[in-house]
Amino acid sequence: MRILLLEDDLALGRALQTVLHDDGWLATWVRLGADAERLLGQESFAALLLDLGLPDDDGLALLRRLRAAGHGLPSLVITARDSLEDRLSGFDGGADDYLIKPFDIPELLARLRAVVRRAGAAGTGSAAAPDPGWTLGDLALDPRRLSVSRAGQPLPVSRTEFALLYTLVRHADRIVTRAELEDGVLPYSGGQTLDVHMSNLRRKIGEGYIRTVRGVGYMVRDDA
Repeated sequence: MRILLLEDDLALGRALQTVLHDDGWLATWVRLGADAERLLGQESFAALLLDLGLPDDDGLALLRRLRAAGHGLPSLVITARDSLEDRLSGFDGGADDYLIKPFDIPELLARLRAVVRRAGAAGTGSAAAPDPGWTLGDLALDPRRLSVSRAGQPLPVSRTEFALLYTLVRHADRIVTRAELEDGVLPYSGGQTLDVHMSNLRRKIGEGYIRTVRGVGYMVRDDA
């Protein structure tokens, strides 16, 4: 499967290209947003792996342009921008997943496989309508509006509660550890704060969606 890698850092770009090849991907590496945009208009790829800080463009602006043009290519953002606002802006801009630098290579590869699998577009690279959101049972999540509805009725979740639920749904069928949630969504809060947010989230969306794995973390299932 072909991957378009957009990363301006020479050392990291070379390393990622090698890692992707070793994992069975055929990685085309470019360093400029203009080159990535040109290739995406000419060739097919299974996914886009992109940094946000580019010499000639902003990766998020590029991604927004692709989504506005109806390009549904699965996209995984890799960046040092680690604030909650940055991550939510990334998802709002069309990212399918968002990984903070520095990261572990096995996690990068697992997340890349996951976004391709979830999009159902492995090897096609075709333009499609942007992902309208994610569903879990009768819950619907809209990453563009940061909103959740149940059976068509909007639920009053906060931005933090949305980020927690969205993280769990994006990683459905696997345990998301407390550390992942605390570091990724609540980096400046203590462990008790996570429990409070999860309790409030369950109260708002209803029981049966989020499973607690005692002492480890939380998970949801695709068939919830």
